[in-house]
Amino acid sequence: MVDETLVAEQLARVTAELGDRASELTAELVGVYDRELPQLVHDDERMVSLLSASVHQNIDTAMRIFQHGIDPAGVDAPAAAVEYARRLAQRGTPVIDLIRAYYLGQTTILEHSLAQAAKGIEDPALLDAMFRRALTITFAFIDRVTQQVVSAYQDERDRWLLNHSAVRAARVRSLLTEEAADLGAAETAIGYRLRGLHLGMVLWRSAEEPACGGLDRLEALALSLQQRTGCPRRPLFVPYDDASAWVWLPLEDPALPKRQQLEETLAERGPGIRMALGEPGRDVAGFRRTHRQAVRVQALALAAGEHCDPILGYEEVGAMTLLAADLGGARAWVQDTLGPLARDDTPHRRLRDTVRVFLAAGGSYTTAATRLNMHKNSVQYRLRKVEELLGRPIGEQRLDLELALNLCHRLGPAVLT
Repeated sequence: MVDETLVAEQLARVTAELGDRASELTAELVGVYDRELPQLVHDDERMVSLLSASVHQNIDTAMRIFQHGIDPAGVDAPAAAVEYARRLAQRGTPVIDLIRAYYLGQTTILEHSLAQAAKGIEDPALLDAMFRRALTITFAFIDRVTQQVVSAYQDERDRWLLNHSAVRAARVRSLLTEEAADLGAAETAIGYRLRGLHLGMVLWRSAEEPACGGLDRLEALALSLQQRTGCPRRPLFVPYDDASAWVWLPLEDPALPKRQQLEETLAERGPGIRMALGEPGRDVAGFRRTHRQAVRVQALALAAGEHCDPILGYEEVGAMTLLAADLGGARAWVQDTLGPLARDDTPHRRLRDTVRVFLAAGGSYTTAATRLNMHKNSVQYRLRKVEELLGRPIGEQRLDLELALNLCHRLGPAVLT
């Protein structure tokens, strides 16, 4: 019979060794969720960060249970895990996905534990006893934590759905994915006329802004936009979570609001708030299309971080949003296209800006010099330097060059070396 004290000591040793790799295991688990449950890895840096914190804290708690012989029945779910469950509830992610994530995580960590134990223990009986105890304790821990996070999820989901805006949000989400059998009934349910022109927007507050009253501020900004731009009717405002919202402005003509109007409204009502816009669309098909565009623009803005303009429109970055959907691929493509010119420092940024403005000016040295407030000879000197770095004339692969330069301009460090 295996000595139980020895079993506990060996389990403590193995978990201590795994605990030293907590950050590595966290990254691996986030990758597992990206493959198996992509709906948990939202295209939102804050959600990915919160998921990582939740995973890391759960791993740390589990390791301490084994190292110190703590009873799992008395352990509370980590704060980040509870908050992540609440955010998923706000976004309508099915609770079964959250539960499955815990069991996927359990399987992955147990596999690492087995591999780690097998390196230092040759006695099969000891290994068997260790893993029997590990399974018992791990299942007790997962059961305890999932009960708490599911309870937090359900409480938040109930609170969210009791809110009228969230009920309307559920109808809007359905409208975005399914044809409305009765257009009039759909309009009544969401309180917004679907026949006509729409401008889709996403509004969100930056991570540095306080959470208190966040949605109220976003809604006030949407109403101010209606007044300033002369929209004929009240906009449709749909909270996405407690930090962002989807908005549709009803338009009388297909022209976008003037940039100055947007900037003035944001300055007055929205310090710390950012805005992504689609292009105007008509009727239900346009309602969906302009929203999809705005969501893609927001994804690009989130990838760029604070480097990006607080107001960004699809007409400015349409093609770039497709590349930004795969940020790793976009970064690799920029490096391949620009080579040394993709270095993230001031001298190379000046060179990139010069050739970008030169190409946008139709290849005119004089126009580029005027826009850059430089002498024409300085523009020519910088362009020669760019060609040296590229190893080819600027005119070759011009479309790729322009797109790569614009990606650098919009995304900055996210795609630079």
